[in-house]
Parts: sequence; structure tokens; C-alpha cells
Amino acid sequence: MRILLVEDEVRLADALSYILKKQGFGVDVANDGINGQDLAETGIYDLIILDRMLPGKEGLQILKGLRKGKVVTPVIILTAKDTVGDRVEGLDCGADDYLIKPFAKEELLARIRALLRRQAEVLQSECIETATLSFNPLSCEIESGGESVRLTLKEAHLLELLLRNRKQVITREQILDKVWGLDSDIEINTLEVHLSYLRKKLNKLNCGISIEAVRGIGYCLREG
Repeated sequence: MRILLVEDEVRLADALSYILKKQGFGVDVANDGINGQDLAETGIYDLIILDRMLPGKEGLQILKGLRKGKVVTPVIILTAKDTVGDRVEGLDCGADDYLIKPFAKEELLARIRALLRRQAEVLQSECIETATLSFNPLSCEIESGGESVRLTLKEAHLLELLLRNRKQVITREQILDKVWGLDSDIEINTLEVHLSYLRKKLNKLNCGISIEAVRGIGYCLREG
């Protein structure tokens, strides 16, 4: 599981990053709103912890942009703004939870676990559809034209990441972190082997979906 922490208080960001990593999460930190939005828009995170008052771009502006761009990653707003109106505003902008500073680390971790459980339930029951392909993440099956093919678990994770970020270039590092985990010592060759097998299965269905290598950067899923 990978978390994006957008927090401009460096000492707090460092402390939270340490706590989250101790819990086994992969963590990326952005200390300003502009960098935070750029990272959040990649769609590779399982959860975002977002401060409201940020240099460069205010937290709720980032959140509105994410929701407008169809990024559905769960977001916890973390802020010192504690009035009822502030909380209502944050939730109305698309936040999934709202935690007031100062807070107990146990409460933050409990809220993270609750949101990740809820997200897992949604993803497991949600088929991903394109014009020519249907993908069921729960059964690891792809279907097109009345024919179906079973994927391995890693192939399914790869395809889900690419489908949820279709037409965007996903770097090799992002794929390795998301599919194998931040601390994995997996090599690029192994990623390319899995992608080769996945391409063959997509070609077998003749579904018009291709995985293109972007030289020196990563991969992108194309339709048609």
C-alpha cells in the first residue's frame, strides 16, 4: 500500500512518514501544493493525506481538481482549521475524512485502515470496462468478444494500474513501487517479462488494447 503525504510542516511530515513506514506503508512526501497535486494526479496512490494550508496551492483546490479529473483515491484532510463549516467544506469538496491537528497517531492510523478497507471492497467488486474489454480484478479475468483469459495476480495488478491511468505514461519506478512494493528488490527485467506475458494475453483476445513502451520513461496503455 502506498500513501501520499502532502504537508508543508517538515517536522510533522518527517514524523508522519516515519510512523507510516513503520506500519509497512510506502510513503511519498510533498511539502507544497503544486508538487503534491502533480504526484496525486498520477493515480498510483492508495490513499492521500492532504493538509489544507499549503504553499503554492491550497489543499481544497487540489482536492477539487482531483475529483474533477476523476481521481477517486481516498483523501484524509489534515488541518488545524476546526470549525464545523471548515469540516463541511472539506467533505463537500470530496474528502473522505477530516482530522484536526493536533491528533493522536493511533486515531490517524485507524482512519487510514478504515478507508483502505472500504477502498479494497469497492475495487474488488468493480469491473473495469473499455470499449472492447472487460476486466474483473477480483477474478483476474479479461473478456472481449465473448472470449475470456485468466491473468496471474501480478498481471492483473499491472493491467489494473494501466487501465486506471489509461493514456498516461506510468514510469517503471511507479509500477515497481505500486505492484511489487517500495522495498522490493525486483529488477526491471522481471517487470518486462510480466508485461510480455500480459501483452500476449491481450493480443490473444484481439481486443485492441496495447501496452506501449515510452523510451527511457515507462509504459502507457493505448486503445484502438
